[in-house]
Amino acid sequence: MGLFSFMTQEIAIDLGTANTIIISNDKVVVDEPSIIAMDQKSGKIIAIGKRALQMHGKTHDNIKTIRPLQGGVIADFRAAEHMIKEMIKLVNPNKSLFSKALKMVICIPSGITEVEERAVRDSAEQAGAREVRLIHEPMAAAIGIGINVLEPTGNMVVDIGGGTSEIAVIALGGIVSNKSIRIGGDEFDRDIEDYMRKQHNLNIGERTAERVKVEVGSAILDLDNPPEDYAIQGRDVLTGIPKEITVNFAEVAHALDKSIAKIEAAVLNALEQTPPELSADIYRTGIYLAGGGAMLRGLDKRLSQKTKLPVRLAEDPLRAVARGTGIALRNFDEFVFLIK
Repeated sequence: MGLFSFMTQEIAIDLGTANTIIISNDKVVVDEPSIIAMDQKSGKIIAIGKRALQMHGKTHDNIKTIRPLQGGVIADFRAAEHMIKEMIKLVNPNKSLFSKALKMVICIPSGITEVEERAVRDSAEQAGAREVRLIHEPMAAAIGIGINVLEPTGNMVVDIGGGTSEIAVIALGGIVSNKSIRIGGDEFDRDIEDYMRKQHNLNIGERTAERVKVEVGSAILDLDNPPEDYAIQGRDVLTGIPKEITVNFAEVAHALDKSIAKIEAAVLNALEQTPPELSADIYRTGIYLAGGGAMLRGLDKRLSQKTKLPVRLAEDPLRAVARGTGIALRNFDEFVFLIK
């Protein structure tokens, strides 16, 4: 076993639409945006992660920025392969990981199709993995939150990522009922872009919309500690001239209302499909929120008002899925039947 451990590099990957997190030896070693910048003429990768994100929306014709994942699944196979390969190199830049056998556990959306699942496996294998195992995101989130998923107790987890929202009721190491919708942080950003264009005649980019979401984003109007108004710059739709406006959290809450309502509907739908005995458990344990989208101000309060259930935000919700994937990898024998 010692020799096998020496010859194998084990890594857990949260391959997200917005961010990719890699855990090795129980430590987060890579936490980068899921984006690459490519030279159009040569096909060479110029930058990945944070450096590529800085280029996004600012490139000329020779450089293209690509988000390989859309809606939680691989949209560009070649770009995903390059991104995974380059991020694996960041795990230990001083040594060649490809001299070791790579064992990966990657988390995937619960609503993924077999074709999309195959694309994840193929991308990881092309990036150098000898063994690829997959675990569903809500299960990984539950493990990362600290829930004992093997117990005969029902727990509901809502994982709001960049591309998807995963709602699942978990008991006895399995997903009893689940709902996966392609609404998440990226959809929130698009909502903000649309709102600014329609209400203020202002064109803004993805990165600006994301900053607005982080600085003054809200799911409700009655925040206890509302953020200060935020100044944003963009291009005037009518004149084409750059201009600046100031927005407040109430405007952003209005912009995000329809998308959040769809998440609420999905949660209610998953609750309707839950067996009565597990519903009784959820009444006691409440709903657990994870994922970067769960950090939106007031979202836990809004879901609690809608469901009449306690809603708990995970500690460090952005890394809950990655942390759970790492725990599943470390305790592989215990969780082996949860991993595909």
